[in-house]
Amino acid sequence: MRIRLMALLHLISRPMTIGMRCAAFDAAGRLFLVRHTYMPGWYMPGGGMEPGQTAEEALRRELQEEANLVLTEAPTLLSVHLHREAFGRDHVLFYRARNVRQTHPKVPDFEIAESGFFALDALPDGLTAATRRRLAEAQGEATPDASW
Repeated sequence: MRIRLMALLHLISRPMTIGMRCAAFDAAGRLFLVRHTYMPGWYMPGGGMEPGQTAEEALRRELQEEANLVLTEAPTLLSVHLHREAFGRDHVLFYRARNVRQTHPKVPDFEIAESGFFALDALPDGLTAATRRRLAEAQGEATPDASW
């Protein structure tokens, strides 16, 4: 219900939205994941683009806000998806970033309940289906799907 209400508010204030998610790997090859306070499951960090921002600027901001992550090299845009569950108006840019660095551990707050780096063979329970699909795509194990 909470997700639907948030989507409705976005529909009213922003008829079309563009967001991004990022498969962010540290130098050891571990994937950074977040668990939000307002929806179940583990996700790759990301969020929405604000007016006046480029996609890469928005990605850098979201990685900093959600995870205290800094990109040490340019991210790679892997694919673009339509998020049909968000009234068919939300587009998600999916990036991969290698060798990200965390400036300091993320303390839980009103948005992020938990976060951390995970080895690919030790991902947490509750990884969302979309996160699993994007991860397979980022690793070249699946062809990108146009839908999120």
